[in-house]
Amino acid sequence: MFDDSMAQLITDLNNFPASMQGAAVAVGNFDGVHRGHRQLIEQLVAAARKIKGPAVVLTFDPPPQALLLPDRPLGPPLTTIARRAELLGGLGVDALIAYPTDRALLSLSAVDFFEQFIVGTLRADAMVEGPNFRFGRDRGGDIALLQELCRAAGMDCSIAQASEDQAGMISSSRVRRLLAEGDIAAANAMLTQNYQLSGLVSAGARRGRELGFPTANLTQIASQVPAHGVYAGSASLNDQWLPAAINIGPNPTFDDSDTKVEVHIIGWHGTLYGERLTCALNERIRDVMKFESLASLQQQIRQDIATATSLQSRP
Repeated sequence: MFDDSMAQLITDLNNFPASMQGAAVAVGNFDGVHRGHRQLIEQLVAAARKIKGPAVVLTFDPPPQALLLPDRPLGPPLTTIARRAELLGGLGVDALIAYPTDRALLSLSAVDFFEQFIVGTLRADAMVEGPNFRFGRDRGGDIALLQELCRAAGMDCSIAQASEDQAGMISSSRVRRLLAEGDIAAANAMLTQNYQLSGLVSAGARRGRELGFPTANLTQIASQVPAHGVYAGSASLNDQWLPAAINIGPNPTFDDSDTKVEVHIIGWHGTLYGERLTCALNERIRDVMKFESLASLQQQIRQDIATATSLQSRP
C-alpha cells in the first residue's frame, strides 16, 4: 500500500552534489503527486535511464504565488515538501530540489532561468515537462521556447501527455476541491497513494477516553484538512499501518464548535502525546452529527469502528 522510498531532498544549490549533475530534470510544483504527475515522472525516469543519469525534480518552496500575490494567501498544500520527496522517490525520482523562492529567482527571464539553473547549476542532459509548462518572469517561457533552448544546448526534451479521467484533466486543483467537499474516495482515485494527514498528538478534552474510545488529537497539520466528517483510514504506528476511525470537525454533542482532527486507532492502547502521527484517509463514512445521549453516541462510534475495520480489510 505504501512505498517508503524517498528521493534525496536538496534545499541548497550552492553545493549541488556532483552525483546529481547530468540528470533528466522536470520543473514544477508536483503538489499531491497525482496520477498526472506519475505519467510525467515515468517519462522522466525513462529519460534518465536513456542518458544514464539521475532523475531530478526541481520545485520551489514556497510556491512563487506566495511572493507574487502576497494579498491572496495560499491555502495549505496537499503535500509538504518532505511528503513529496517520499512520493516522488517511490516513483523512481533520485532527488527533489526544493529551491527557496526569492525575488531574484522571480526576476529571471525564461532564457536566464534556463541558462543559470538548468544548464549552469544542474548541468542537465534532458528535460521532461507537461504540455502546459510555463517558466521564467511573468511565465514568459512555454513549451516551444523550452524545446528550442534544449535543442540549442544539445539536450533531449520530452513533453508528457496530460492525464485525464471521465471528468477531465487530473490536476491538483481538482484534488483540492474534492477534499473540500469531503469526497475522499474520488480524490484518492486521482492520487498515487491515499491522502494523508500528519500532525503532532496534543492533549484534548479526553472525551474519547471517557466514552471508551480514546483518540489522538492531531495539531500542527501542514496540509489541507478535508471537509468535516467521519472517515475510515489507517494510522502509521511502529512501522505498521493499523485501521483507524478519523473524526474531522466539531463535537456538537458537547456544544464544542472547534474543528479538530481526532484519530481512534482501532485495537491499540497507549499514549502518543508529543509524537507525530500520520494517518491515511480511505473513505468517508458519514457526516458529523449531534446525538441526544452519550449512549447513542457510543453506539454510533461502535458502528463507525466496525465500518472502518471492514473497509481497512478490503484488498
